[in-house]
Amino acid sequence: MVFLYASSNETNIFVTMNPIKTLAGQTAIYGLPSIIGRILGYLLVPLYTRVFPPGEYGTVNVFYSYAAFLMIILTYGMETAFFRFNENETEKDKVFSTGMISLLVTSFFFLIAASVFVRPIANWIDYAEHPEYILWFVWILALDSITAIPFARLRAQKKAILFAGIKMTNILINIALNLFFIVFCPYSLKHESWNVINAFIHLTYRPDWGIEYIFISNLVASAVTLALLLPQFIRMRWIVDKKLLKKMLTYAFPLLFAGMAGIVNETFDRLLLRYLLPENISSYQVGIYSACYKISILMTIFIQAYRYAAEPFFFAQAKEKNSKEVYARIMDYFIIAVSFIFLTTMVYLDDFIMPVLIGKGYWGGKGVIPILMMANLFLGVYYNLSIWYKLSNKTIWGAWLSVIGAIITLVLNFWWIPLSPNHLIYGYLGSAWATFICYGSMMVLSYFIGQYYFPVKYNLIRFFGYLGLSIVLYLINVFVVPTGHFLPILFHTFLLVVFLCVVYLVEKPRFSNSR
Repeated sequence: MVFLYASSNETNIFVTMNPIKTLAGQTAIYGLPSIIGRILGYLLVPLYTRVFPPGEYGTVNVFYSYAAFLMIILTYGMETAFFRFNENETEKDKVFSTGMISLLVTSFFFLIAASVFVRPIANWIDYAEHPEYILWFVWILALDSITAIPFARLRAQKKAILFAGIKMTNILINIALNLFFIVFCPYSLKHESWNVINAFIHLTYRPDWGIEYIFISNLVASAVTLALLLPQFIRMRWIVDKKLLKKMLTYAFPLLFAGMAGIVNETFDRLLLRYLLPENISSYQVGIYSACYKISILMTIFIQAYRYAAEPFFFAQAKEKNSKEVYARIMDYFIIAVSFIFLTTMVYLDDFIMPVLIGKGYWGGKGVIPILMMANLFLGVYYNLSIWYKLSNKTIWGAWLSVIGAIITLVLNFWWIPLSPNHLIYGYLGSAWATFICYGSMMVLSYFIGQYYFPVKYNLIRFFGYLGLSIVLYLINVFVVPTGHFLPILFHTFLLVVFLCVVYLVEKPRFSNSR
């Protein structure tokens, strides 16, 4: 494969490097604490998959799927609207207070209404025996939605360390409480010599509870996070500019539908598995599928850290003359990163990742992992491309693309999930392929439509070259299986080295020209 790039304008190469370095630095600042925090958070997955059977773990993921969908509704695109108007308006405090008060009002009414109708809601979603789950999640959602704008403001102010520190605190509290209730308390009660500790445990711990403590830990962590962000509320001007609010809502409204459709793509497969499969296996399959989905940890962590840095960066960079060249160059480096992450995860899957991250009872879903990894790669590229409709004020296209993706997700899941001997793919395997096709379609459509409204000269040869190289090396890993204790690991590492050497040889001329 030959995918070298030659530019006749070396000045442009030099000019575009500084903003790219800026974005890389911001991604690192957001990313390093975020990566550490998320890795610590993902350490709970091995715990859950070893303590709880797939059915109970499936219930946890069903509720978090509902929560993800409702979170989009409760924030209704105001986070992105804040970034957009924070760059345009001279009075940034007014933008913050207007968006913040809007979220406070809607979150308050949601909290009251959902608390009043908690039992009917529990009956409606077939969890009549656990209305307390609903109530806990209502509070979690209300607290988290209120913190959306303060977190966005920290990102806009480039206070990445404070942002990451508060996020890290949330994760550490969540992990600590999970370990305390799920591991320490049961262990401590077996040791009668720890009388003082056990006396405290008896006041705070119920032995008949299990996954309940996952939800309670989240609730406490969300409350502490809001408390840490209170200084932003104290310094707020508490002014609502009605004209500005109307502009923000008009801008954000299509993003609400885009977000709702997007969350259908991201999480509804777990809900559909829960309700389309026979009751005796549905929660089990949700648990298996959700655990294997977590294997995409490296991909999702990188994309999340990148998005935290990229969204405010792209809006700020739009003012520069060479902005489109910067966007194209960033895509080159982005595809290198996600292709490497895909290859790393897949070559070390059997050596380290599966044995460490999930219990053996969940390994039956291994076949969906490469499909979901590539699907998340497509999603990351789509996020990169989506800047065109945000910068051109055509956010309605974000809604349409997400709706198209949602339709694909729903149709394919309804077709492939039901267990049938006539289907070659079904159950959670059908959900995985539906996710792959959904994100792939959104990525392709976003590229072609974006080239019409906001043309950016992305280097497609580089894109398909790096992506194709990672896939070829992965297939070599599948079909060439060395034997022995250390030879497989050495071979897998060799494949990664091959990828990095090709990247170095291709990118070296570009970096040489930029000096």
